[in-house]
Amino acid sequence: MKFGKVEHPELIDFTLPPDHSGTTVLLEHLKPQDPLIIHVGAAKWSRQALKNFYPKGTREELVYYASQFNSIELNATFYRIFPSEQYDTWYRSVPDNFRFFPKVVQNVSHLRRLNDMAYPVLENFLLATAGFQDKLGTLFLQMHPNFSPKNWDRVVRFVEYWPKEFPLALEFRHSDWYKDVKVSGELFHLLAAHRVANILTDTPGRRDMLHMRLTNDEAFIRFVAANHSCDYDRIDDWVARIRLWHKQGLRKVNFFVHQQMTSDDPLLASYLIDKLNKGLGLHLHVPKTLAKSK
Repeated sequence: MKFGKVEHPELIDFTLPPDHSGTTVLLEHLKPQDPLIIHVGAAKWSRQALKNFYPKGTREELVYYASQFNSIELNATFYRIFPSEQYDTWYRSVPDNFRFFPKVVQNVSHLRRLNDMAYPVLENFLLATAGFQDKLGTLFLQMHPNFSPKNWDRVVRFVEYWPKEFPLALEFRHSDWYKDVKVSGELFHLLAAHRVANILTDTPGRRDMLHMRLTNDEAFIRFVAANHSCDYDRIDDWVARIRLWHKQGLRKVNFFVHQQMTSDDPLLASYLIDKLNKGLGLHLHVPKTLAKSK
C-alpha cells in the first residue's frame, strides 16, 4: 500500500499518540477477557507480494499462506464481486481457525460513494461474502480520500442500514474527518453506537489517521511499513499498546501489515507475532521466511 508513503521516514516522529479520551472511557466499561483473540496477516498472499516466503515448488499459495498465518486482509474483493464458486474454493483452502477480512467492493465506496445506487451492489456483495461462512472475519469499508464530512448523511444512513450479523470496520482518509474535533466526535459516537470498529491506520505520511480511538471491543490496525529500520521500533510500540489495552479489557485485535518486500527483507508480520507471543504469553504460529531475520 503506497498510501502515506514518504521519501525520508527517518524524519517522521513515529511515536504512538496517547489514547483518545473516548478509548479510555470505552475500555473502562469492558471486562478483561482471556485469552485475547488476535489475528495477524498480510494484505495479499501472492508470491509476488511476499518474496522469500513460499518454499520452492509451492503450487497452492493460499494453502501454504494459511498454514503460516491465521488471517488475510482480503483486498481482492475491493475490485469485484467474485462468483460463489470462488468463495467456496477459498473456504476449502484454509483451516478452521483461519479468517478472511474482506474489503467492501469499490462500487459501494468509491464509485457510488454510499449513494442510493450503492445499496443494491452492497446486497450482492454481502450475499457473496456470506460464502466465507464461519471463516468470515470483520469486513472493512475504505472510503475514497476525497470523501469528506459534507457527505455525513450518507455515512449515517449506511451505518444504520448495515446488517448487524456482519461485523464492520470503517476507514476514512479525508483529513477533515479528524482535524475538526466536533466532526470526529460525531463520527466516533456514531460508530460506537452501532458497534462498528474504527480503523487505526499507521502510515508514515498521514499521522492524523492514527487517532487511537477505539469504538468497540475490537482494534482493527492497518500498519504500513516505511521499509526502514524504524519499522521494528514501531511494532514494538504496538505490542506494548496492545498489551495495555488487553489488560484494560480489549477482546479482539486484527493487525494487518502492508510491506513492500525486497528479496532480502524478512516479514515484519513474523517479527510482530514473535513479539506478541513473548509480550502477551500467546502461542501464535510464527510464520517461516526464507529471508534472514534482522
